[in-house]
Amino acid sequence: MELENLLANSMLLKARQGGYGKKSGRSKKWREMLKLPPVGQCSELRHSIEREYSSLCDKQPIGRLLFRQFCNTKHDLKRCIEFLDAVAEYEVAADEDRRDCGLLVLDTFFIEESSATPLPEIPAHVVQECRLQLQEDPSKDVFKECTRIVHDYLSGESFEEYQESSYFSRFLQWKWLERQPVTKDTFRHYRVLGKGGFGEVCACQVRATGKMYACKKLEKKRIKRRKGEAMALSEKRILEKVHSRFVVSLCYTYETKDSLCLVLTIMNGGDLKFHIYNLGNPGFDEQRAIFYAAELCCGLEDLQRERIVYRDLKPENILLDDHGHIRISDLGLAVEIPEGETIQGRVGTLGYMAPEVLNRERYTFSPDWWGLGCLIYEMIQGHSPFRKFKEKVNREEAERRVKEETERYSQKFSEDAKSICSLLLTKDPKQRLGCRGEGVAEVKGHPVFRDINFKRLEAHMLDPPFRPDPQAVYCRDVLDIEQFSRVKGIHLDSTDYTFYGQFVTGCVCIPWQNEMIESECFKDINERGNVALDPEEKTYQPAPKQKRGFFHRLFTRGLSFFSACYIR
Repeated sequence: MELENLLANSMLLKARQGGYGKKSGRSKKWREMLKLPPVGQCSELRHSIEREYSSLCDKQPIGRLLFRQFCNTKHDLKRCIEFLDAVAEYEVAADEDRRDCGLLVLDTFFIEESSATPLPEIPAHVVQECRLQLQEDPSKDVFKECTRIVHDYLSGESFEEYQESSYFSRFLQWKWLERQPVTKDTFRHYRVLGKGGFGEVCACQVRATGKMYACKKLEKKRIKRRKGEAMALSEKRILEKVHSRFVVSLCYTYETKDSLCLVLTIMNGGDLKFHIYNLGNPGFDEQRAIFYAAELCCGLEDLQRERIVYRDLKPENILLDDHGHIRISDLGLAVEIPEGETIQGRVGTLGYMAPEVLNRERYTFSPDWWGLGCLIYEMIQGHSPFRKFKEKVNREEAERRVKEETERYSQKFSEDAKSICSLLLTKDPKQRLGCRGEGVAEVKGHPVFRDINFKRLEAHMLDPPFRPDPQAVYCRDVLDIEQFSRVKGIHLDSTDYTFYGQFVTGCVCIPWQNEMIESECFKDINERGNVALDPEEKTYQPAPKQKRGFFHRLFTRGLSFFSACYIR
């Protein structure tokens, strides 16, 4: 039994460390798997794709890279890109350096002698306003109007010219590849990591790139027996919509004979519940708890920007990545709220549901701010606000405590930590922090976060207080994860297949493009050797490989042989 778990963990660790190909687990046939089509094969896509500047040239990672490569061939456009990059650097500058960084941007791009290639016409009063704001309060939005003007300029004739270029043709080739079918054979599959509501969650790896993911399986018959089609489809669509560093990303969907599969960001560091209760005394030091709380604020902000309320904040749903950053997972109870409306629903986990949820009142985002208060309290104290560690409490008593009792604070809490918890755990949602009109800005502005530069945090430029051990597998042993029983008496029909067609849509655009870039497959395919332009195809063609001599081949094989001996 122990041997089986050891073998499963060893295979997973080998995959995580890139144990298959020369480049982090790529298949030997990765070039064949990612072979771009001839440009002529993309003619239908060329006419049907939405021609929207923001999507094609900014939001989509490969589109952004290729548009910038195009701009670098034109002096005036290159200057625009340099300005946008300088503003991006300003926005993530340390607080003490931000003013000087902003003034340098102005001096570099808006003093005539300093620029041979001027920027698009930005009114003098706009530049002067930027300079005044930098002197008074160098906020991250100082250059917002300037960047809007530059993007407006780029989205005009420059964007039209880009669409006629070979760079756009190359983008269409990648879009064609992105839209190819996804099956279970797209991945290698590894050990079970845990259980979801409708099936197992296991580790998997994309064969072509070596990228690791978590595969959440939803058993088709189990979904039908529990009438979970709407819930499953809602989770899939919300995951597809949200692109945040602080929420797990949906990257692929596919189906097998028995299951629908969501391929998600893998979080190798385990969940906060494990770290709170299984590593030393329960709870974290306050600095670590506040760092996680700040990242949770960013995740909730990204969800609320899309009008999504999460409704299930608890330690086991907050996962750590390899570097120690957190992400919100399991969006099965999340729901999108139409603008100007409220919702009603008694959903969540006992002990973490807000009073308004227990009372079946209408709400928008208030339950998530309550949940954040519960999490901060539990991370510092080592148990939830209304139930002590391992205390057995029935449902009625747990609900009564949430509605009527006030949480108690020990000496583990500083005055600021106590303050934010009490403000987030206010029973009346109208008086709760985050619900009084300013939303997430009010929460981020609390003194407990005074040392957090949120712009740098959002860019993952602040070091987490804890980094998981890369040699550890932070989940239960394989044989300790209870298996699902077989579903009997359920038969699938044409109605089910209609639902599967809505659920299974293959690659998700932005995560897939990020994977191609981060794995360097995009670079290796686009920039292999010298690149020449084929005028008939209007696309890049790699230059033919240079032939190697006998001594080069002999020397290379010799090195490989001695390296293999050394590894053994």
